[in-house]
Amino acid sequence: MKLLQLVLTIIYVNGFNLSPTFTTCKHTTSTSNKHVDSRLYSSPPSGAMSPPPKPSSPTASSPPSASSPSSPTHSSGRTAADISHELSLGTSLTSPSSSLPTIDFSGVSTSGSSKAESALNSAKLKYKKSVTPYVQNTRIMGINDDVVSAVGREVGSTLPPSLVSELGSYIRSQSSLFPTKKATHNPSLSETYSANLRKIYVESGDITSAFAKTFHLGTTLMPQSSREAIWAIYVWCRRTDEIVDAPRTPDDNTMLQDLSEWSERLERLWYDGVVVDPLDLALLDVRCKYQELSIEPFEDMIKGMLMDIPDLGQDRYSSFEELHLYCYRVAGTVGLMSTPIFGVGEEYNVEEAKEPALSLGVAFQITNILRDVGEDADRGRIYIPKEDMDRFGVTEEQIFGKVLDDNYVEMMKFQIERARAYYVKARRGVRMLSPEARLPVQASLDCYSEILTKIEENGYDNLGKRAYLSKEEKLMTLPASWYRTQDISQLLPLWGDEKVIM
Repeated sequence: MKLLQLVLTIIYVNGFNLSPTFTTCKHTTSTSNKHVDSRLYSSPPSGAMSPPPKPSSPTASSPPSASSPSSPTHSSGRTAADISHELSLGTSLTSPSSSLPTIDFSGVSTSGSSKAESALNSAKLKYKKSVTPYVQNTRIMGINDDVVSAVGREVGSTLPPSLVSELGSYIRSQSSLFPTKKATHNPSLSETYSANLRKIYVESGDITSAFAKTFHLGTTLMPQSSREAIWAIYVWCRRTDEIVDAPRTPDDNTMLQDLSEWSERLERLWYDGVVVDPLDLALLDVRCKYQELSIEPFEDMIKGMLMDIPDLGQDRYSSFEELHLYCYRVAGTVGLMSTPIFGVGEEYNVEEAKEPALSLGVAFQITNILRDVGEDADRGRIYIPKEDMDRFGVTEEQIFGKVLDDNYVEMMKFQIERARAYYVKARRGVRMLSPEARLPVQASLDCYSEILTKIEENGYDNLGKRAYLSKEEKLMTLPASWYRTQDISQLLPLWGDEKVIM
C-alpha cells in the first residue's frame, strides 16, 4: 500500500503537470549541455589515428594483465581495468586499505585545464581592479533568453535590488557565519521576508524542472527543506553552465570576464554573505542552513567548465584519468554539494558518504558522454579517451564519420561496463544516506543507469541514435528503486543485483 501511494504521488506531482508547488516545464536542453545535463562544445577535429590490430573483448570486470602496454595505470600504479574491477566491489578509488574516501588526481595531466585556469585568474585580477565591481552591477547572470524560454516566463527578477539587499541582511542575521558583516532587519517584516524567500525557492524549482526532469522527479520525494536546497544548488550550477555556454559572437571575449565576476560573486556570498540578485538569496540561505557545505566543489565545477572552453580547455582526453578529472569537476562535484543536504544515517558521517556520491556524479557524466557521442561528434568533440580508442582500434575519423563496426561496438561495451562499475560503487552510498533521502537518490540512479541499457538495445549505436527513457519507463523503475532502499534487499536482492558491500 505504501508503495502504491508513492507511485500515485509521483504521477500526481510530476506525471501530469499537476505540481502543487510549481509548473512543470518542457525539457529543452537535454541535447545542448553536458555539464549539468550534457556539455557540447565545438572545436576542429584533429587528424585520424591509425588503428592497431583489433583486440579481444576486455571488460571492466575482467582486467587485462598489468604488464600490457594497452593497460593505462593510475598514479597508484594499478591499471584502469583493475580500478574499474575494484570499483565494482565497492573499494576505494586510490586507497583500498583506507576506511576514508580518497581521491588522488596528483598524477593526472591537467595541461588543458591549467591554461584556462590561468586565463581565468588573470581575468579575475582585472575584475578586482575595476571601479565598481559589486555596487552598481546587479545584473542577473546566467539567465539568458534560452533559460526564459525553457521556464516559460521571466525568472530572476522577482524582487527589486533594495529588497534583495534587505533579504540578504535578514538571512545573515539568522546565522553566526558572518560575525563581521552587519546584518539587521525589521522583526515586524520577518513574515514578509520569509514569504519572499519562499518565492525564490519556488522559482528555483521552476528552473530545475525546466532543465532536469529526471533529477527533479527525484527531488519531489524529499522533505521540503532538502528539496529546496537541492533546487538552489542546481540553479547555481545551471547559471554557471549558461555563463560558459551562452551564445556569443566570434569576437566576443567577455566569457572569461563574466566567469571571473561569477567566481568572485561566489566567494563574496560564501565568506561575506553578499548577494547580488534574487536567485543568490536561496543559495545564501542554504549556505547558512547547511554549514557542512564546502565552497570547494563549487570552485571545482567552475574549473570543470573551463576544461570545455574552445582554444583554452581540452577538446580531447588522452586517458581515462584525464576524463575522470573532468567528470569529477562537472558532475562529481554535484554529489559533494548534495551530500550535506541529504544527510547521512546515524552510523555514518558525511565524509564517508562523499566518495560514493562522487562516484554517482561520475557515473552520470560517463552516461551523458556515452549517450551523446554522435551529437558531440557533430560539434567536433570526442570525450572517449584516446587510450581506449587506440586499444579497440577506433579512430577519430570513424567517429566523425559515424561508422559503426565491431571495433566500435566492443569499445562501447567496455565503456558501459566502466560506467556500471561506478553505479555499483554509488549504490553503496545510497544506504549511507538519511532514510528520507535514499529513495530519491536511488530512483535517479536507476533511471539514469537505464540509459546504458537503451544504448545496448540500440545495438550500441550512439552515433546516430539517442538513448532515452520515456516518462512511463521512468515510473516503471520506481518499485525496484523503492525495494533497493529497504533492508530486505540485502538479504534477498533483486534478480541481477548483487549485495551492496558496505
